[in-house]
Amino acid sequence: MSTNYRPYALFMKALADETRVQIFDMLSTRELCACKILEAFNITQPTLSYHMKILCDSGLVNSRREGVWMKYSINQHNLIAIKSLFDNLSAKNSEAYCEKL
Repeated sequence: MSTNYRPYALFMKALADETRVQIFDMLSTRELCACKILEAFNITQPTLSYHMKILCDSGLVNSRREGVWMKYSINQHNLIAIKSLFDNLSAKNSEAYCEKL
């Protein structure tokens, strides 16, 4: 096996928390300011920063500073990569199922 699975493990680890999955879903429609993300949750700003650091460190989310605000968006390249992993797993599973028939 020549595939490096470490990035995929980081993606999944980052999404192994309900709050981070919700944040990731929120970012699927557009770039958001941290203040807008914070409004959707009953958490403190330091807790949001913790979750955003994990998402950004994993490579699933990009961040950029705009004045005093942090803006977040989905890293499209890595979203495509994780989607491809699951598409390949699904294709392999389908092939294995058809072989059993």
